[in-house]
Amino acid sequence: MADFIHNLLFGIYPYIALAVLAVGSVIRYDREPYSWRAGSSQLLRRKQLMIGSVLFHVGVLLIFAGHVVGLLTPIVVFDTLGISHGAKQLLAIVAGGFAGVLGIAGATLLIHRRFFDPRVRAASSLADNMVILLLWAQLALGLATIPLSLQQLDGHEMVKFMNWAQGIFTFRSGAAGHIVDVALVFKLHLFLGLTILFLFPFTRLVHMLSAPVRYVWRPGYQVVRSRKLAR
Repeated sequence: MADFIHNLLFGIYPYIALAVLAVGSVIRYDREPYSWRAGSSQLLRRKQLMIGSVLFHVGVLLIFAGHVVGLLTPIVVFDTLGISHGAKQLLAIVAGGFAGVLGIAGATLLIHRRFFDPRVRAASSLADNMVILLLWAQLALGLATIPLSLQQLDGHEMVKFMNWAQGIFTFRSGAAGHIVDVALVFKLHLFLGLTILFLFPFTRLVHMLSAPVRYVWRPGYQVVRSRKLAR
């Protein structure tokens, strides 16, 4: 029974989460384009929002980039570059720990603002509240893995997660078997991460897919008439 649950959570559930992420995002963008945004309450407690938002977004973006590169880069690439598994794991601990502290500090400020300011709380939806709490919990679980990782600096545990992630994305059978004996906190971290991907299309997180990259090379400045001229 334990093997069945493990394979369900880490061998089948990843594909369900990724499928819902992809298909759900497309359907939402097609059917509810005006909901494709992050609701704004920036006029309320603006200073706390700005500090919390910057810390949170910088931390989360660094963590996301680190996970993508660290988990999905083929092991042979690191071997070719002469980067040992131990060195890679130590880098992940230091960089991930720094980014995690930034992210959870920002998330804590945002949670405090959202739940303890009556005006912000009144303007918040259940999905808004749920997603920031889930992200805070995910950051906390990530930081909780650091003490265990420090006890295994040979990088062997890191290789297990790389084999699992690459096995999932390349549709290899038995990918879940690579992480069957890892600590519970790692499994909780993976499961919650997959759940956040599953919920992604139904929350404000979809705004991440609409980063205004095109503004970097737009041809000119936007011209805005003054109020005096507009009259």
